[in-house]
Amino acid sequence: MHLFLVGPMGSGKTEVGRELSSRTGLPFIDIDKLVEERLGMTVSEVFRTKGEEAFRDAESGVLEEVAAGEEAVVACGGGAVLRAENISIMRRGGMVVYLRVSPEEAARRIGSARGRPLLEGAEDMALRLGSIMGNREMLYRGAAHAEVDTDGRLPREVAEEVERIWRSCS
Repeated sequence: MHLFLVGPMGSGKTEVGRELSSRTGLPFIDIDKLVEERLGMTVSEVFRTKGEEAFRDAESGVLEEVAAGEEAVVACGGGAVLRAENISIMRRGGMVVYLRVSPEEAARRIGSARGRPLLEGAEDMALRLGSIMGNREMLYRGAAHAEVDTDGRLPREVAEEVERIWRSCS
């Protein structure tokens, strides 16, 4: 059973995913990184040159391939839940855990909009993040088998809680 981590940017999906990989011995897969490798450009470049829809198409294809492969800890892009087919793929392929974070904490963790196409040009990053999160909150919740708060917690602490939940269900 795969362990899919979903949530907004800055929620800790990558750091928690790496920690979970270390704790469980499962490989770690970052969907955004795989998309970048497949397309030969960064997420920002894809958004700028091909558009968000092209990125979402590639993201869906990679997610489907990963879900069909060997069991792994998978950090999904923040917008993976925007497509119902992605939610179905994740829920069929394993457990989905929503890593919750406040907009203020996410903005603090991210630090800069560099490399984050949805934040470029934002005067107030926490405000922009709050808007994005508000639009996606029900999608994250609807996709998830479990939710874990990440505010004020180290990746190790979050990973411990996620691992406990995952082991109790597998």
